[in-house]
Amino acid sequence: MTATSFVIKKDISIESKFTIVRGFIMFDFDSIIERSTSDSAKWNKYRGKDIIPMWVADMDFRSPPAVTEALRRRIDHGVFGYGVPGDAITEAVVEYLQRTYQWVVDPAWLVWLPGLVTGLNVACRSVGRIGDDVLTTVPVYPPFLSAPGNWERNLITSRMHFSNHRWEMDFDDLKARIGDRTSLFILCNPHNPTGRVFTRKELNMLAQLCLDHKVIICSDEIHCDLVLETECSHLPIAAISPEIARRTITLMAPSKTYNIPGLSCSYAIIPSDQLRRRFKAAMAGIVPHVNILGIAAAQAAYASGQSWLDDLIRYLRSNRDLTLREVSKMNGLKMGPVEATYLAWIETGSLNIADPAKWFEGAGVGLSDGREFDGPGFVRLNFGCPRSRLIEALDRMHRAVRELS
Repeated sequence: MTATSFVIKKDISIESKFTIVRGFIMFDFDSIIERSTSDSAKWNKYRGKDIIPMWVADMDFRSPPAVTEALRRRIDHGVFGYGVPGDAITEAVVEYLQRTYQWVVDPAWLVWLPGLVTGLNVACRSVGRIGDDVLTTVPVYPPFLSAPGNWERNLITSRMHFSNHRWEMDFDDLKARIGDRTSLFILCNPHNPTGRVFTRKELNMLAQLCLDHKVIICSDEIHCDLVLETECSHLPIAAISPEIARRTITLMAPSKTYNIPGLSCSYAIIPSDQLRRRFKAAMAGIVPHVNILGIAAAQAAYASGQSWLDDLIRYLRSNRDLTLREVSKMNGLKMGPVEATYLAWIETGSLNIADPAKWFEGAGVGLSDGREFDGPGFVRLNFGCPRSRLIEALDRMHRAVRELS
């Protein structure tokens, strides 16, 4: 069936472009949206340069119409005083967790935050004592590497390995690195930057290791809704058992899922009363209120964003397949399967280039530098963008690699 594009007006305050394909209504992810004049950190980095930004993890898509409509209503109210998450957003989060992950969460367990990086830092500050060890796996999202030192903790890392066609944790190495002063393990699942969705078996092994050594888990699960591989499903580590839940701080947000990170609305789920009190005490005086527009956006996203998210997953899955296919054709580059996220972790070692991220910038593509993730020799590519932009970026990478050889 030939795809037909048209504009639907639901009312005077909302206008969205859709495409009908094989009888389904699909949201438009192909339109190029000008972001270079929108105070975008992603686009301002290369302002005035012919470099396509594919680095920081935000997408170049409009958020769901339900979100923009909710924001319009909130702005029309005209009063923007101090906000507090109320019953409606709390109920939306609790219902979402039960519907999506069959995880029954008490509303009292929620602690609201302006961002996940804030949560990582508060966890490091609230667990253990000055001089304790914080363990994590590498490569990993850069704030994992900086947060422990911000609060006078020692960062201990265990390197993941690519085996069995996927990135895996080395449990023997993890066990060897846990000591008497290890108070916290920081988990990233789904994993940024490798794109892994850890299995129940892997999470059970990690949880048992932490239980055996009385180590608290802080689990960053911000990409949990962006599982692309149909054979994978996300499992919150705290949902495995009440015993594990009592020793876990889970960090979540609608920000990556619905492309609203600039609205600063996230939350921690902490079942343990004692751990939650310590977490809140560590927040006191330094963590600001959640953004009131973020609250409105989050509530709308959880209540009415599912059809948009379903279409987003299909679009990202196609972008992922395109990226994997084209990168595999480039001599000297390798990437593993991406089970979740919209991020490709690409090995460049065979190119024998000292600074691959800078080299690709010279070719007109701005990628994240793997060294920032403790992954030297790698770059991270964000394929959360219109396909025409992704094709252009991959073409530029193709040309650069061919010219090198």
